[in-house]
Amino acid sequence: MSIYMLLTVLFFLASVAGLYKIFIKAGYKGWEALIPFYNFYVWLKIIDKPLWWFIFILMPFINVFTVLLMVVETLKCFRRDGLGEQALGVLLPFVFLPLLGFSPKERYTHPTKLPMVKKSAFREWADAIIFAVIAATFIRTFMLEAYTIPTSSMEKSLLVGDYLFVSKLSYGPKIPQTPIAFPFAHHTLPLTEHTKSYLEWIRLPHYRYPALRSIDNNHVVVFHYPEGDTVALQDQHISYYRLVQEMGRDMVWDHYDVVSRPVDKRENYIKRCVAIPGDTFEMRDGIIYINGEVLPDPPDVQHNYRVTTDGRMLSARIINRLDISDWRQLNHNTYTLAMTTGAAKALTELDYVLEIQRLISPAGSRERHIFPHHGDFTWNEDNFGPLYIPAKGETVEIHAGNIPLYERIIEVYEGNELQVVGDNMFINGEPSHTYTFQMDYYWMVGDNRHNSADSRFWGFVPEDHIVGRAMFVWLSLSPDRGFPANIRFDKSLRAIR
Repeated sequence: MSIYMLLTVLFFLASVAGLYKIFIKAGYKGWEALIPFYNFYVWLKIIDKPLWWFIFILMPFINVFTVLLMVVETLKCFRRDGLGEQALGVLLPFVFLPLLGFSPKERYTHPTKLPMVKKSAFREWADAIIFAVIAATFIRTFMLEAYTIPTSSMEKSLLVGDYLFVSKLSYGPKIPQTPIAFPFAHHTLPLTEHTKSYLEWIRLPHYRYPALRSIDNNHVVVFHYPEGDTVALQDQHISYYRLVQEMGRDMVWDHYDVVSRPVDKRENYIKRCVAIPGDTFEMRDGIIYINGEVLPDPPDVQHNYRVTTDGRMLSARIINRLDISDWRQLNHNTYTLAMTTGAAKALTELDYVLEIQRLISPAGSRERHIFPHHGDFTWNEDNFGPLYIPAKGETVEIHAGNIPLYERIIEVYEGNELQVVGDNMFINGEPSHTYTFQMDYYWMVGDNRHNSADSRFWGFVPEDHIVGRAMFVWLSLSPDRGFPANIRFDKSLRAIR
């Protein structure tokens, strides 16, 4: 058992044991603290709160706030009214509940017999803010987090301006690698450009709690950007490694402030997982094959098309009606449009549209920006692979012909020292002809196939980079309009497929 899981179990047992003794001090049976749900009923009576609070205990996510509030009310019953005591009690209930229960100095007083504690306005606000921050941070870290879609890489499945919830419970919540950080900030402090929001002198190893389910093909997944380990601060929208390819390392370091980031502080990306560990991924003329079989496209996948008219223009009314947001006019009668097959079919019905051609990079034409960025692999956005997606515990042969595919896994993600001397491979100083993977890996592709920086550009996504499953869009706002006209009611309150 992992040390994290062991500690979690011990913290839970300590909290239950503390409640056991608190129930006895309050005049109830200790065993009543051991019966699920009934224990909350008794606990509410101990802190003299209305029984309708039980409804909140049954509500996901709201129950976190409710239980922590019950901890605060329990502290009050033991005359623990200090701001610091209550803040620590909410943060460390597995310490304070046993302390209240087992210490002979701690005496329970029913809330109706407690003296009135007068609090200043500052104290009232401080209590509320500390409580809310701790509870919300717990939910955000281990259960559910809100995200927004900043780019068009997932259109039309997800739109720029969509606000969605991501379940961290689905694939198992992770222990934060950098646990000391400014609340609700990702990697940069608010109102600053480059100031880190986290401290690195405590860095915890990766651990993921048991998952509710595994990642399947075509799940929409949020993950940490794999190439985000190194960042050129003045140009963060471009991969540092892409800058080095184009400019050279010395030029990049001379002109940019370059920093490294731990896994949990890298940019969050959202894509569709098209291949899971053990799969073989391939694209032929823009069609995805998994283990030799066609992977069905989600209904809203987009591709680029060239549209030729008889000279008449594609009107804004037509483009808006077909919900096409990414298009440009090449000349008086030729356009390129990113659209779904449904939109392309609708355009064919217009009498002035002469031809619609899906744009596909020809097989064998290498694109330098495509993974693994090596001349021996003539792959592009539409013709790629076949490529094996590594699974934990699986072993592959490594040689000069395939090491570009796996060198980042071996060196960066799994922390080995790799040396390539001619046709010979050395891992941690030892000659090696095979390599056994320590983690599972995934292959992510955007639904807007020709307008997405995804695994085709930067390769595999390690399991320790997975954040959670995109579940639900609760609000969709158009970036092209002002409030309230920008609310896309037909796109809000929808499940993510």
